[in-house]
Amino acid sequence: MNKTNSVFIATSIDGYISDKNDELDWLHYIPNPDSIDMGYGKFTNRIDAIVMGRTTFETVCGFDIAWPYKKPLFVLSNTLLELPESYKTKAELVKGSLTEILEQIHKKGYHRLYIDGGTTIQSFLNEDLIDELVITTIPILLGGGSRLFAELTHELKFEHVESKEFLNDIVQSHYKRIR
Repeated sequence: MNKTNSVFIATSIDGYISDKNDELDWLHYIPNPDSIDMGYGKFTNRIDAIVMGRTTFETVCGFDIAWPYKKPLFVLSNTLLELPESYKTKAELVKGSLTEILEQIHKKGYHRLYIDGGTTIQSFLNEDLIDELVITTIPILLGGGSRLFAELTHELKFEHVESKEFLNDIVQSHYKRIR
């Protein structure tokens, strides 16, 4: 079975995934009147499940929208004891080391995973558990906030697969891990 851990995320030019107030409004800085999904639908069609950090999960739960996920969602947390009642049918709480968590998820038949959330992505990268990165760069400098990347224990080499331009301003780059 081909197991892949993939990231699909947007950053500012200076590498932030949220601003200094943990806000995401800047993601809509470039008007998108036709609601182009910039490849998100195609990306999610090829994954089996989502692995998301607790903070990102709580952020999504705070959005005033219908539940946005159609794939199984696993929430990583070593501090949360249980999910809120209204989300227990929408997500599953998982605990342990990343390799233990991946084993649990793989045993359930999910092998192509979407890894989401800044700290979660950083943890997966630090353990060399990311196979591909799709990074969409919004042309704005935030000057602070939550960074996509943190210091690593060793360098990780990726190869550039392709880049696409959306709305004449947004660049999306796709990278695969060289192993």
